[in-house]
Amino acid sequence: MINHEYVNRIVNLTDPSKNIIYNMTLEEATEIVKSGDADAVRKIDGQFAIVSVDGKTIRMARSIGRPMRFFIAKLMAGPCLILAERIDTIYNWLKKEGLDDQFHPSYTRMAPAHHITTIHLLGCPDPSPEYTRFFAPTRNKLKHKTIEQIGKLYIGTLYEEIKKWLKYEAKEGPIGVTFSAGVDSGSVFLLTYHALLELGENPSRLKAFTLSIDGKGEDLNQAREFLQALDLELFLEPIEIDSSQLDWKEAIKVVEDYKPLDIQDATMNLAVLKGIRLRYPDWKYIIDGDGGDENLKDYPIEENPELTIRSVLNNLMLYHEGWGVGKWKHSLTYSGGLSRGYMRTYTTAELTNFAAFSPYTLENVIEIAEGIPFIELTDWDHEKLYDLKGQVVASGVKAITGMDMPVFEKRRFQHGAVVKDAFDKLFPEAEIEYRREFLSIYE
Repeated sequence: MINHEYVNRIVNLTDPSKNIIYNMTLEEATEIVKSGDADAVRKIDGQFAIVSVDGKTIRMARSIGRPMRFFIAKLMAGPCLILAERIDTIYNWLKKEGLDDQFHPSYTRMAPAHHITTIHLLGCPDPSPEYTRFFAPTRNKLKHKTIEQIGKLYIGTLYEEIKKWLKYEAKEGPIGVTFSAGVDSGSVFLLTYHALLELGENPSRLKAFTLSIDGKGEDLNQAREFLQALDLELFLEPIEIDSSQLDWKEAIKVVEDYKPLDIQDATMNLAVLKGIRLRYPDWKYIIDGDGGDENLKDYPIEENPELTIRSVLNNLMLYHEGWGVGKWKHSLTYSGGLSRGYMRTYTTAELTNFAAFSPYTLENVIEIAEGIPFIELTDWDHEKLYDLKGQVVASGVKAITGMDMPVFEKRRFQHGAVVKDAFDKLFPEAEIEYRREFLSIYE
């Protein structure tokens, strides 16, 4: 019998410089991931996508804010693992190597957020990844606390994350908030403004960029009302775009997905970021409120036939991770929940060359959110759940900054930037249209 010793090859196309780690070096964090110690990985403070190699064992760990994909190609000498942030990056590398005949976008895999993904490169057939959760917040640990107490803890944690980012990452230069004046972007703006003052920085570094399509949309009126109420209207800068410049097909190529709500959101995000970039060629830092809806479970349950209020309130991080790794509906290609959907924010910022930051997506903030006793506070009532986010966040902003934050009725970003008639003309209704457009990229 002849023994064939397979030679594995690892091609890492990710960019480690995009990691933001506050409490250790990247090398130290990589060693922790290599150990496979989930408790130790949880202690890595920041947002990251880390790859470690130990012989034939590869381990990956990522937070929501940093995507990571992988693909296994078959070579004569053994398997080749390619790691990258994007599907097309993997495809282009395979094409350059003459291996693109092995490729299909559905064969790529996304490492799910909040898990250590372990692969053993042992040859053919492809090994199944193993997943170990490193982030498992305790649900309902804030039971019996008041909304005011919860708000102070939740927003206080968010505030500390914003301050860390300002002190160690966005240390100089202007900072833009993509600003609809909803609860999430509104709170991020006010906390960033307050943090700049507390840190002795000039608050004129800050701008609130609000998208308006064809000079219409409710967000711009809402943004003015929000800032006028706090005598901060001087920070508002509208980004006005003609609807003819919106292209959902471009957004699909950028995001590499086909979920209608995410593509619609990405189309608008791409528009506002392109508008900022055109006006300010050297602008670098953008901060946003993405993740706030997921944290406080503030999505219309009635719009999703797969969900009930019991499934939303009884499942850990449902909106962050979908139904969860290993579950029937969990996509190996895309992951689930915000672990998948954050590409709408990440990729649009990457394309327009911004360093974007979404503090609501950080584990330290999510951990507080998951501790909120949602059932106790809402008694399974949809309307109470939808009202809860505004109450918690506004009370927290008041406790941290002393400011009374205006709270408006919830509206999705893609709906607030444009009037309904124009929206209906811009976007197809059926998901199949988005899916076909995505698949056509590789036909």
